[in-house]
Amino acid sequence: MAEKHPKLGIKVNKICCIGAGYVGGPTMATIALKCPHIQVNIVDMNEKRIAAWNTDDLPIYEPGLDQIVKECRGRNLFFSTDVKKGVEEADIIFASVNTPTKKTGIGAGRAADLRYIESVGRTIAEFSNGSKIVIEKSTVPVRTAAALDRVLTAQMETSGTVGKKFWILSNPEFLAEGTAMKDLDAPDRVLIGGPQTPEGQDAMNVLVDIYANWVPRDKILTTNLWSSELSKLVANAFLAQRVSSINSVSRLCERTGADVQEVSR
Repeated sequence: MAEKHPKLGIKVNKICCIGAGYVGGPTMATIALKCPHIQVNIVDMNEKRIAAWNTDDLPIYEPGLDQIVKECRGRNLFFSTDVKKGVEEADIIFASVNTPTKKTGIGAGRAADLRYIESVGRTIAEFSNGSKIVIEKSTVPVRTAAALDRVLTAQMETSGTVGKKFWILSNPEFLAEGTAMKDLDAPDRVLIGGPQTPEGQDAMNVLVDIYANWVPRDKILTTNLWSSELSKLVANAFLAQRVSSINSVSRLCERTGADVQEVSR
């Protein structure tokens, strides 16, 4: 029997993640491991990728990921190309798709291409049979949630659908390649941004309660949507700045005879 939220009226024991890539796969596998009472469905239109997730030859490698998938797959972790079914059955939906840099048009070479995240919005609105919490997991520009809300609203108006609500949250990832499973198991922080309304707070608390199954609550931070979206971009910028600074220091050490390992301690 589906467990429903007392205020929002949504099912809280089923999750769907659209996107079976580097972020979606490990994140959902961890949730499935830590929350055996929640059914997690990962859906993707890429048949080859989904087929690989259903074998022992996973499409991505992260230390420890294969053991978790083997333990949870077929129990409460499932991989499928049936996006429609995934959206229909779950009221908590993660959007974990690529946001590459635009190659053409205004902002080419600089701005993010949001076609995939917008496509996810249209898909959710088209196949939804009730209200949903929609969670941005992808790295996106600030105010993408507003654009996603417009897409959801427009698609509902086109289909003549009424009576549905969509609460959009931001839950950026802070994963490093090679340590993703450790980062998910014991994160420095979990950031959740949402609407600053009573229902928005309720929606954020749904996600807080999921993470609280293994993450200390004092490490789960809640903010408004724009702060959450910007925090991920700022974290990326700080990392790039740090790498650039280390490279500069390394060149300076080479010229002066200093040891970069000693200088950076």
